[in-house]
Amino acid sequence: MTYELKGNYFNNEFIQPPLTGPDAVEKWITRTSPANSAQTLWKCPIHYGHAEEVVESATNGFKEWRKTSVQERVALLKKYQEELITKKEEIAKAISLEMGKPYWEALTEAGALIAKVDVTISDSLPRVESKVYDEIMPMTNGYIHYKPIGPCFIIGPFNFPCHLANGQITSALIAGNTIIFKPSEKTCYSAQLMFECLSRAGFPKGVINLVQGDGEVARRILKSKDIKAVFFTGSKDIGKSILKQTHEDLGKLVSLELGGKNPAIVHSDVNIDYVLGELVKGSFLTTGQRCTSTAIVPIHRSICDEVVSKFHELSKRIIVDHPIEHDEVPFMGPLVDQQALDSYLLYVGMAKREGLEEIMRGKKLEKTFDGHYVSPSIHLAQKWDDKSHFLSSEIFGPNCTFIPYDDIEEAIEIANKTEYGLAASIFTKDHSLYELALRDLDHGYVNLNRSTVGASAKLPFGGVKNSGNYHPAAVTTIDACVYQQASLEILKEEETDLNNIVGLKK
Repeated sequence: MTYELKGNYFNNEFIQPPLTGPDAVEKWITRTSPANSAQTLWKCPIHYGHAEEVVESATNGFKEWRKTSVQERVALLKKYQEELITKKEEIAKAISLEMGKPYWEALTEAGALIAKVDVTISDSLPRVESKVYDEIMPMTNGYIHYKPIGPCFIIGPFNFPCHLANGQITSALIAGNTIIFKPSEKTCYSAQLMFECLSRAGFPKGVINLVQGDGEVARRILKSKDIKAVFFTGSKDIGKSILKQTHEDLGKLVSLELGGKNPAIVHSDVNIDYVLGELVKGSFLTTGQRCTSTAIVPIHRSICDEVVSKFHELSKRIIVDHPIEHDEVPFMGPLVDQQALDSYLLYVGMAKREGLEEIMRGKKLEKTFDGHYVSPSIHLAQKWDDKSHFLSSEIFGPNCTFIPYDDIEEAIEIANKTEYGLAASIFTKDHSLYELALRDLDHGYVNLNRSTVGASAKLPFGGVKNSGNYHPAAVTTIDACVYQQASLEILKEEETDLNNIVGLKK
């Protein structure tokens, strides 16, 4: 099966780049399935010349879209939702084949697209409703209005190629902004399917725009003065690069959702079987390719040996296979590409060189189809080592490292050691320990007795330190799609004697 890419979407139509002539396509990206290297999914032409046209489309579209009523915007988002429902299975299949997550997991992502429209309308929109302060001054009312910021550039990740961008797209649109979406160059087709749903919903010309391409395409759009907001989900290094490219443009708001090295503290009083299930999900769902994946497990020394042993046995039962074409439903599919596989194996070797105990070896797996399949890896470190590159790095693969502790303060210290601060969990029956963790953990969200990959779209989602820049996503994404405009309104004009103005000559 080879998918057809329709090109870039701007001025309300898909436009293929020219294949010949002076403005012809500069380069091509070929995508093979991570689950079957013999299967070519699509070939994407990269055309840098479209970057300016896409920005122009979004800029012109904003002039009219900003004037539409909230009711009009909501109605169009509901039509978009209806289109998503008809495409749910097709989108899920594309996600599975492009990035490798099992079909059952991709279905949950496709379902989240549909649910997110409702959350945006019911939970995000109220955050930007105008506020009135009666009699804020004598005979004067005060108001706060939330104005759309302008054309928004959304750069999506490969691991949730539709869901994460969809939250930013719906928030930007309902706030009155136009959008340009550049998906990961690994997941162009699933993004196109989502955009076909937006297109059929009937948004006015220039409101929704899609550009396929690489980092150079993004760079050209980023430098445009007409882009007023940038939303990026991905690695720390690319996030920092975006800040460098935009830091002198005070007219741009930049919202970054970056990586994590997420801890899950396991205290001595837990139900071990329950914790094992949460740790397996936290560490190995999406083949460990989530920014919220559990990476470090500070575990009370009294139960360390038992939990590590049982976790090893449970992990050996994980089915790794093709996300769609399999005999048994897999828990894990392949890593996203060869570079991800090479990086994962590099880190596994690094752990050994740094002296960590290898409980379960991460290795490449031979399956029916030749793909980027690996086994989970489990390590044990007797203590935290500030010099360890392995312990401090985001691996973005199926790895979990246990570190024993004796008291909760030590566990929290371990959890705070890395440069990241996205997600954390604590497993305990003692609520006072959870309250201590809430106070002292430097993370954007902290779960009690739930894995680090458990988040709600109705709560803020974001991190501190090198995990973000204080513009959390999920329900609060919309906060970065507006600016606040204050106004004072005189209720009744008073009689004015101009001769009483201080400082005027009589």
